[in-house]
Amino acid sequence: MSPSQPVFRFAPSPNGYLHMGHAYSALYTRHWARRLGGRLLLRMEDVDPGRSKPEFAEAIIADLAWLGFDWDGAVLTQSTRNPAYDAAIRHLDQLGLVYTCFCTRAEIAGAARERDPDGAPLYPGTCRHLTPREIAARNEAGVPMQFRLDTEAAARRAGMLTYSLAAPNPNDRPQLRHARPERWGDIVLKRKDAPASYHLAVTVDDAFQGVTHVTRGTDMEAATDIHVLLQMLLGLPTPIYTFHRLILGADGRKLSKSDGARALRARRAEGMSAQEVRAELGF
Repeated sequence: MSPSQPVFRFAPSPNGYLHMGHAYSALYTRHWARRLGGRLLLRMEDVDPGRSKPEFAEAIIADLAWLGFDWDGAVLTQSTRNPAYDAAIRHLDQLGLVYTCFCTRAEIAGAARERDPDGAPLYPGTCRHLTPREIAARNEAGVPMQFRLDTEAAARRAGMLTYSLAAPNPNDRPQLRHARPERWGDIVLKRKDAPASYHLAVTVDDAFQGVTHVTRGTDMEAATDIHVLLQMLLGLPTPIYTFHRLILGADGRKLSKSDGARALRARRAEGMSAQEVRAELGF
């Protein structure tokens, strides 16, 4: 790979089967990686052991091969990257930006007065000022815990944050976009049952893999502010971002695994060809 060669990635989570929204994102990323003479990487984001399953990872590989999605190099699996995530959290902790939280989702929902950009209850910082004695007592009692980023303090340390946005496509001239991570509140970095949050893992691994161009759906535009903040705090490069359109269902909502979106493999089983899928999605 030459120093100036673009590097793209497609990074599905093996917690369900691919649907047409995933297919569009994969084909969009492949299209621009090949058009710009770049490398295309595949990463399995199995950082959540409670939801990720090997059979889903195998099905994703099969569906991508059927679609004609080819990638360069070996597949990176996030479950092999725990030491890197631990190192990132230690670094943030050394900056005084990490604290232990014991709040349940129900407690947060009951105490929150605001919502984050995704509409979820905004964590009100309940545990931000717990004393070491209080933390030790709760740990001894076996209360489930998580590590959170003090986002307000982190944003003060970072100062004004910007990133490069290439729109509407990756070959367009990048423009500066301001990031506002404070609107997300104190994000989770790690839970007792998961080695890293999505936000931390994706930030660390994009840098590890040398990703220069991130293509993602418009539903991830606000979350990118968090990643830009983490990149600055961890001393990592910031890729160029492009936000592509979403594939919507008949109800006008974004396709989602959790909402039972029709799987790509179901279309395949019904006799739909890969060429027909690509044509329907504009590829």
